[in-house]
Amino acid sequence: MKTVVQTPDSPKDLPELPQTKRRAILDAAAVVFSEEGFAGASIDQIASKAGVSRQTVYNQIGDKEKLFHAVVAEITEKSSARLFEVMEQFPVAPADLEAELTAFSAFFLRRAMCDPNGRRLRKLLEAEAVRYPQLFSTWNEYGPGKKYPAIAARLAQLAHAGYLDLDDPNVAARQFVALLGMDIKTDIQFGRQPSDEELDDMAKTAMRTFVKAYARR
Repeated sequence: MKTVVQTPDSPKDLPELPQTKRRAILDAAAVVFSEEGFAGASIDQIASKAGVSRQTVYNQIGDKEKLFHAVVAEITEKSSARLFEVMEQFPVAPADLEAELTAFSAFFLRRAMCDPNGRRLRKLLEAEAVRYPQLFSTWNEYGPGKKYPAIAARLAQLAHAGYLDLDDPNVAARQFVALLGMDIKTDIQFGRQPSDEELDDMAKTAMRTFVKAYARR
């Protein structure tokens, strides 16, 4: 008697790996939470968007609060990794301080502040951080805890080399980010992507103010 061996006709017929399901759940949850907020989101919505069952969400990650923690932790990790990639372009010996800081800042806006992960995280923070501060424990530890020191360290290097006059690099780092985020914040809140020209103008305006405040006379 001839034995017939059945083979999958297409990739979708193959059994899905647990890690693939987890990835789909986290991606779906990031979208649903950013659109609906923590209170408005449901496990059923997330499961439907991920193409899995409700029970699979619980098996893979847990309840809604654990899922939210997992999403914030992952977005924070991705945003931090992207930030450190961007910081590699920070000018260390600028021939023209304002021009090179402006060029870096435009790059920073495009690659870090307009990064989809960063946009989702900021939207979640603005919507939920006051009502559910405990849900952002991971972000509190690894978000500002990594971003501002990284920028402060680069600014301190410029000060040490004689380009800037800083009393406190940590304060200067927060002001650096605040100046860059001032005009883009509304765009992020409404999900609008600024044009390259707009980002260049934002960077130029921010660094003109920053250099006036901190450039060594």
